[in-house]
Amino acid sequence: MDTAPSADTDLHLRKFQKELAAGTVALVLLAVLGRSERPLYGYEIAKRLERDGESPVAGKQSALYPVLRSLHAAGLLDSHVEPSVAGPPRRYYQATALGRAVLAEWTQAWRTTRAFVDDALAGAKP
Repeated sequence: MDTAPSADTDLHLRKFQKELAAGTVALVLLAVLGRSERPLYGYEIAKRLERDGESPVAGKQSALYPVLRSLHAAGLLDSHVEPSVAGPPRRYYQATALGRAVLAEWTQAWRTTRAFVDDALAGAKP
C-alpha cells in the first residue's frame, strides 16, 4: 500500500489548514494583544506571531487586518492611528477590558476543545 500523500490528500490538508487557521487567528491575535503592555501595529503583531512559532498566517500579514478590524468592530480592541516617519500612518491596536474578558473565555474554550480533540486522536492511527 502506498503511504505517500497524493494530490488528493494534499488538497484536503490545505483545506483543513485554511479552515483551522480561520477559526484560530482571532484567538491568537487577541492573545498577542492581550498580553502586550503597549499598543501594537500590524507588522509588529505579525513579527510576534512569527517569533512565537509557526504561524498559520506567516507571510500573509494582509490576512491579519480583516480579523483586527472585526475584533475592533466587536469592541474587543481599541485602535488609533499615528503618523510614521518611515511610511504611511500606522494603526495601533490594544485589547479592551471586554477583549481581555473574552480572551479568558476563548482560552478556556480552546483548552477544552484541544483536550477533546487530543483524546479523540489518541487512538487514531496515521
